[in-house]
Amino acid sequence: MAFDLGYPTEGADDMEAAERYIKELEHDFTLVLLLEHLDESLVLLRRLMCWETRDVVCDTVPKNARNYSYKSYIPTAEEMTNLRKWKAVDYLLYDTFNRSLWRKIEAQGPDFKKELDYYRELKKNISWYCHEDLKQRSNHSIVVKASNWSPQFVVDKEYCRGIKTREWILMRDIRQKASWKEERRWGIVLPIENVRSIIKGWPTFKYKIELTNYEKGLQKETKTN
Repeated sequence: MAFDLGYPTEGADDMEAAERYIKELEHDFTLVLLLEHLDESLVLLRRLMCWETRDVVCDTVPKNARNYSYKSYIPTAEEMTNLRKWKAVDYLLYDTFNRSLWRKIEAQGPDFKKELDYYRELKKNISWYCHEDLKQRSNHSIVVKASNWSPQFVVDKEYCRGIKTREWILMRDIRQKASWKEERRWGIVLPIENVRSIIKGWPTFKYKIELTNYEKGLQKETKTN
């Protein structure tokens, strides 16, 4: 997780550097959403962005659920201790943004809990409509009345199509809007490429453009020397 946000793998044991980097991330990101507290995250996001409730309603039916043999495995205390040592930077990153999320929620006051309850009930009703009611009445729509947190809005077949769309389809549509050249420049560096970088004594990179720029810099140094 920390690597995905730009922290170098070679700094995994340098906790002082990790703390400095995470503080920079805290400064850069106004809010980081947590999957374990997605409802709270989305309600807070709506408030910070001054959006309407309709903008943050998500489907209650999971789309990327997978079954793995080790899903039901319960790690031992020793395994958890070893995992925390191995993933120390990731744990620090998560704990930092988890505390940050709840600080921001607490600052919203008691009204936040009321909106959260409203959002959860609304999300459940809209998901039921999109998955069940539309099967019986395909042209039927529902009107969500105005609340303390959002104006009135209509939920119809098109709205349901939006919240039911799978992530990979959304990403495909977004990428199609970007130029192929730009996408290539910001492509993700493959793990094997970072392994080669480590063998050469180079730093690791997330994006191909970073690796390309580093290689160009080395070439310039070689020509200068």
